[in-house]
Amino acid sequence: MEMLSDNDILKLALYEDLQTGDITTDAVISKNHQSIALLYAKEEGILCGQNYFETVFSFFNDPFFSIEWYKKEGDYLQNKDKIASIKGLTGTILKGERTALNILQHLSGIASRTKKITEILSRTQIKVLDTRKTLPLLRNMEKKAVKTGGGENHRFGLYDRFLIKENHIKAAGSIFKAVAACAAARKQELIEVETTTYQEVLEALETEADIIMLDNMSFEEIEKCCLKIRNVSHKKIEVSGNMNEEKIKILKNFKIDFISMGALIHSVKALDLSLLIESIESGEEKNGRK
Repeated sequence: MEMLSDNDILKLALYEDLQTGDITTDAVISKNHQSIALLYAKEEGILCGQNYFETVFSFFNDPFFSIEWYKKEGDYLQNKDKIASIKGLTGTILKGERTALNILQHLSGIASRTKKITEILSRTQIKVLDTRKTLPLLRNMEKKAVKTGGGENHRFGLYDRFLIKENHIKAAGSIFKAVAACAAARKQELIEVETTTYQEVLEALETEADIIMLDNMSFEEIEKCCLKIRNVSHKKIEVSGNMNEEKIKILKNFKIDFISMGALIHSVKALDLSLLIESIESGEEKNGRK
């Protein structure tokens, strides 16, 4: 199966919205009508997804279209900040705005949430990681947004790291057997094993696993497991399980390497951005009047 590119996905997203045409815009606006629109922020956050925003409008092949950015990718936005000025056919702006804004707001929301987490961890060596809990087809874009916010990417899919989870362990019979099977199959991929108890950590320490994940443990259990791992091994430690800002403020004091957080992506709030037509450049209205 051949993977769709980000451009292919954005084109499908635009088609989902446009399909046979924008009947409202086509009825109200003449084809040669041109406008200037302003993109601005309605709350604080991190800007992410500029290239995807531009790509959506590029599908219209509008010879009059241009964007002047006042902010760069990854810039901090404040409420009412002007982000960009957009010129082009009014039809292009109106037909592409929702799809373009959807992706820009979503990715900016991810980058903004990630930035808040990395600021909590700024005085530590702990890295915040995303997960595979992403929206279908948007994973590559979403993981880029995590990087823009200062986070790191966990595995991109089932193909680039061994991650032995509870169901693998049950099916294999034990942590030791599951890790041994992965070690025999691997080329250069990392092997990570999920543990939920101190006893499972002890078993994982006797394997070739590179990373031990402490999943859904209490702070007391995490501290106990970290102490044991640090005393006998150089294996990396990842903590996971319904992570939020309050938990991370406590975990930043622990001797761990990674915190993986599905909420960076799967339940993030879109950043509030708006695109409004500011002025008319040229062209006639649909009824022929200037």
